[in-house]
Amino acid sequence: MRIAHYIAQTGYCSRRAAARLIREGRVTLDGALAKHVDQLTLNQTTQQTASLICIDGQALGAIADKVYWLLNKAVGTDCRLRPEDPSSLIHLLPKQPRLYPVGRLDKDSHGLLLLTNDGELAQRLMHPSFAHHKRYHVELDKPFNEYFLARMAAGVSYKKVTTLPCQVSRLSDRRFEIVLTQGLNRQIRRMSQALGYRVIDLKRIAIQSLQLGDLASGEMRPLTAQEIQDLMASLKA
Repeated sequence: MRIAHYIAQTGYCSRRAAARLIREGRVTLDGALAKHVDQLTLNQTTQQTASLICIDGQALGAIADKVYWLLNKAVGTDCRLRPEDPSSLIHLLPKQPRLYPVGRLDKDSHGLLLLTNDGELAQRLMHPSFAHHKRYHVELDKPFNEYFLARMAAGVSYKKVTTLPCQVSRLSDRRFEIVLTQGLNRQIRRMSQALGYRVIDLKRIAIQSLQLGDLASGEMRPLTAQEIQDLMASLKA
């Protein structure tokens, strides 16, 4: 097992983030700076390696049991894990197990946020090459016509990017549903703005097979065994 893979399996961070830590020289393996190609042997009984891995000088623990939670993020909660920020998501999370959000919702948006210590799952859900589905309900500042829906579905150009085609359907004169496979920063807001509209409410209601349902704003719960099974199956499809 490569060292970045092992770090992700412990739940410390995603494999992508682990690779960045290695690149920045913040990871040591038995006292020496770790390299991306370093391989580890895992004891299948203890789920530990005999090697000493440290991140920023702190010893890394064993591979943790995987935990999956669903949060209905409220407007005003910042997904960045910054202890000094009173609005940070970190203040809502338990001390143990150490959980991380899979992807982000901007501070002004709300809805489904997946929390886990499964770095491999986070990698699969966040990496753009896997094109996973995220479903949103959006309200605009004024009524829109069918041309707007067609433009959103076909792809919108802004800031030197053009978004991929996506599914869009009307919910009311000012509200629509959109399913994205991209994860560009503030994508829906910028797509709408490029077409002359302002988003006044944005709620994520689903990621792949995982549904927000009627979970109250600001509340969180563990995923059921069936939800975990369905989510894993959807990632293999």
